[in-house]
Amino acid sequence: MKRERRRTAGAAVAGAVSLALFTACSASPTGSGTGDTGPASPQSPAAGTASPQTVATGLEAPWAITFHRDIPLVSERDSARILEVDTGGNVREIGTINGAAGGGEGGLLGIAVQDGYLYSYATAGSENRIERRQLTGSGGSLGLGGAETLVSGIEAGSIHNGGRLAFGPDGLLYATTGDAGNRGSAQDTGSLSGKILRMTPEGDVPEDNPFPGSLVYSYGHRNPQGIAWDADGTMYASEFGQNTWDELNVITPGGNYGWPDVEGIAGAERFIDPVQQWKPADASPSGIAVVGDSVYIANLRGESLREVPLRETGLSSLYLSGEYGRLRDVVAAPDGSLWVLTNNTDGRGNPEPDDDRILRLSTAG
Repeated sequence: MKRERRRTAGAAVAGAVSLALFTACSASPTGSGTGDTGPASPQSPAAGTASPQTVATGLEAPWAITFHRDIPLVSERDSARILEVDTGGNVREIGTINGAAGGGEGGLLGIAVQDGYLYSYATAGSENRIERRQLTGSGGSLGLGGAETLVSGIEAGSIHNGGRLAFGPDGLLYATTGDAGNRGSAQDTGSLSGKILRMTPEGDVPEDNPFPGSLVYSYGHRNPQGIAWDADGTMYASEFGQNTWDELNVITPGGNYGWPDVEGIAGAERFIDPVQQWKPADASPSGIAVVGDSVYIANLRGESLREVPLRETGLSSLYLSGEYGRLRDVVAAPDGSLWVLTNNTDGRGNPEPDDDRILRLSTAG
């Protein structure tokens, strides 16, 4: 049965950027960082009147969006395809990531682009690995060159593979890795799993990494899947909890984020607490993006796009709640809009005939 699309006007939390949406939204002060949704704040401005625009449909278990100049590229987890999206919403395969093995939560996951190279994070047998390939051709005829392996031997599993890639404001490549079901590895700085990694575009260890000779940038993570930076260079990361709390963290070099010893806000001196936490059924945060003074978070089980104002990180607003199902990624497009990727065909959602899809959301100052 086709899921009913409910569209009701709502309110957004105050900030420099508001989504131009005609959809359900609520703001909630969360002094304890719980992020439980409550009634809309009465002083919040209206969210706008424009509906999300559907950019493309018919994607199969898509996982990540990135841009090569102004050309959108999408990864598909199980098919290992890299897709190019044209201005009419048509998609074409520009190549596949050989060796990527879809299964469980593994397969072709995150992608990023810099200086004419496509970077990919993929599960291949017992390992996750990071590779890059040169992008050839131009829009409508893009292709992929041969693979160059940058990092191999990241522990893989049927669950908790992490997989997000992003270039930071320092020009370096960051990657999130999950614990792959091996909980203790997250506290082992000699292991690459349960971490956020930092490397040069060639895969080398930067000299100023917190652990000499190691790609490890932060540790004690269960399954982080979103990273983004604000205008001041502060790094944020989303993380799946187990049964108690999902997290939004501010990442500091060498920081220990507690897993598996703690989950969520613990108040323990040796661990860094999240700036906001949510019950997994309400969130399950994956990709994130920073636009203006807000971080936007794509939620899977929560089936919503969450906005957290960077000036008041204890607050949340929800958009698209229950409208499009599971949301896997959100990215800032070159034109300043937000692109959101649904994820209903990954085996855990309830896909509709046009799923999965890319949505474009305008932002207004």
